[in-house]
Amino acid sequence: MELSNLNQFLVDYFSANQCDIIQNNKGVLQVQLTEEMDKTLMNRPFYWHYVKNIGMKGEPMQLTLITNPNKKNEQGEWIHFGSPRLQQIFQHLKKNARYIQLFQQIQTNKNTPLYPWLLINIKISYKGTLTKEELFSIGLQLINGEMQTNMMENVKEMSLGRTISDYCYTISPLITLSSGFKRIEKAIDQYITDQQHLWAEKSIRHLHEEIQMVKQFFREEDDQTLLEKEIEALKKRYEPRIIYEVINGGIVYLKET
Repeated sequence: MELSNLNQFLVDYFSANQCDIIQNNKGVLQVQLTEEMDKTLMNRPFYWHYVKNIGMKGEPMQLTLITNPNKKNEQGEWIHFGSPRLQQIFQHLKKNARYIQLFQQIQTNKNTPLYPWLLINIKISYKGTLTKEELFSIGLQLINGEMQTNMMENVKEMSLGRTISDYCYTISPLITLSSGFKRIEKAIDQYITDQQHLWAEKSIRHLHEEIQMVKQFFREEDDQTLLEKEIEALKKRYEPRIIYEVINGGIVYLKET
């Protein structure tokens, strides 16, 4: 279920924001940003303010992102789960593309039904001694309950638009959005249950070691409230936990095939 291909996620993200893909080769992605995306990602407010004041047309930058660990020392920006750049992209998605409704664009001269799919992109964070993140793209058909993983991969080649094509009509969902989301959440719960969580066991051992070390510095006559605060801070830092976070999602209406 993991959307392990971070490179493809970035290609989809920049393509959806009208950026030209200059190079995409073995984990090295070079894109030509639009003005809007330059303003969003490159932190150049003074430059854009300057060109606007003098009446010039600004020149958006090119951005080279490297997702292949074997090439992270090459010229470009090494991007990975947890990196500031990827978190910036997540925040942009959450702010500007939280929810959307799209229709598959079809050329037809006969009545054609479009079926509703709930599409959710979710980030799962495993937090403990170390932090690990995964991206999931899951689609749930809201008529028969069919579920597909890597849903973004399935729809990326389709022509999608905000208006429905001529002669097409939508099928009303039989599964509610709240029920659909609970089904997706249950599937992720099962995925997590099926894993071997050695990282969590390691975090717990490390937490216990840290607590014992802190206790050695306190005597019975010392302030026990301070000791409790120290232990609580260690738990917040090292106690293993798993967090789900919806990046964005929406309803996509697709033909039956």
